[in-house]
Amino acid sequence: MTPTVLSPPRDDEARVTAAIVVSALGAALGGLLFGFDTAVISGTTAALQARFALSDGALGFTVASALIGTVIGSLIAGAPADRYGRKPMLLVVAIAYVVSSLGAALAGNWAMLLAFRFLGGLAIGAASVVTPVYIAEVSPARFRGRLVALNQLNIVLGILIAFASNYAIAQVVPGEDSWRWMLGIVAVPSAIFLAVTLALPDTPRWYAVNGREAQALAVMRRLGFAAPEAELARMQDARARDGAAEAAPRLFQRRYATPVGCAIAIAMFNQLSGINALLYYAPRIFALGGAGADSALLQSVAVGGTNLAFTVLALFLIDRFGRKPLLYVGSVACAATLILVGIQLEAARPDGTLVLLGLMGFIAAFAVSQGAVIWVFLSEVFPSEVRGKGQALGSTTHWVMAAAITWLFPVVAGALGGFVFFFFGAMMLAQLVWVRRFMPETNGVALEDMGARVH
Repeated sequence: MTPTVLSPPRDDEARVTAAIVVSALGAALGGLLFGFDTAVISGTTAALQARFALSDGALGFTVASALIGTVIGSLIAGAPADRYGRKPMLLVVAIAYVVSSLGAALAGNWAMLLAFRFLGGLAIGAASVVTPVYIAEVSPARFRGRLVALNQLNIVLGILIAFASNYAIAQVVPGEDSWRWMLGIVAVPSAIFLAVTLALPDTPRWYAVNGREAQALAVMRRLGFAAPEAELARMQDARARDGAAEAAPRLFQRRYATPVGCAIAIAMFNQLSGINALLYYAPRIFALGGAGADSALLQSVAVGGTNLAFTVLALFLIDRFGRKPLLYVGSVACAATLILVGIQLEAARPDGTLVLLGLMGFIAAFAVSQGAVIWVFLSEVFPSEVRGKGQALGSTTHWVMAAAITWLFPVVAGALGGFVFFFFGAMMLAQLVWVRRFMPETNGVALEDMGARVH
């Protein structure tokens, strides 16, 4: 694969209407639940380990059970999203969120907890595929990065809400059953997402690719596209040029080699940073640095707040400077802060303040780079006819890595201590090399032109 220089944004794509923003925000509620449901488990690990008498390995599997679900959810979501539409899949995701959160909260035994956390993982995995694609397909090219990044903003907002709600519930409902409230509260935003999704249209690009031109035009007019007929003509041209006559094009073929390779690489590096290990085990990591139980939960809230603040900053940078420059800066900063944390955790007397500052620095660097770029890049780098499958490939790779790292982290951290953070730092330096040599810049390229530009 070689880097590709892509064309600047088109002026006729620069219009963003209120309807487009509302649709993007509505779909991005799936991202909020993605973040909420994945991070909420961090406040329950000690209680679950005591309640079900779990070893460190069993605890790791309990936390990873949702992530195993995300692997399957992301793997199977792309094809039905391409066949039946983006909105029907979002509705399935919303229903699964509601059922899984209530079921996990009411679980009477470990097997039931695993089953409902697995169902929630299916929803998270599917949301990670469908939500960015939905937003990308209703967004003008010039503003697509920041609109798709609304999904990442909602993910980190969900993470912050999860950390804050865990801390609040621990104060208001102390005791052995507080974990049930922590898991069950996810049902509230899940129900809101279900109601909002019912009002969303499907995307005009999905209608156009599937030969439903009248509905594509109707949605574009509803969303306030400046020139619906011209946009439809471009979509039809792209469909013909990219081989949409093939009923179900295979993703793994030579013409898609560059986007496939890039999707796998960026998804692997995302998790090799150690981000999910930090989010799921933040209180435990802070405890290793000397923090008490309540202090560890509160410090987790600080991490979530930093994540949110720097994700907001990324919204203003990603379309202005592009995807690659953010990853250049983020790779170096993530490596430096991870190595700092590793040094402190290996010290005879760890400085809890430096551990907190190091982890907050890592979160800030990750949020403004990898966290913002991955879902934007995956949603735009593939041509329209395989976008759902391509997004599924990237998401599945991401969740396979997340499940493996989350499952193994308690055991590996127990054996190696702070040295595990040295490994994560080294992976960020490897990411820097990959971005420089192989990653194409997709900023500002119309989705209909992506297949011709990235090869």
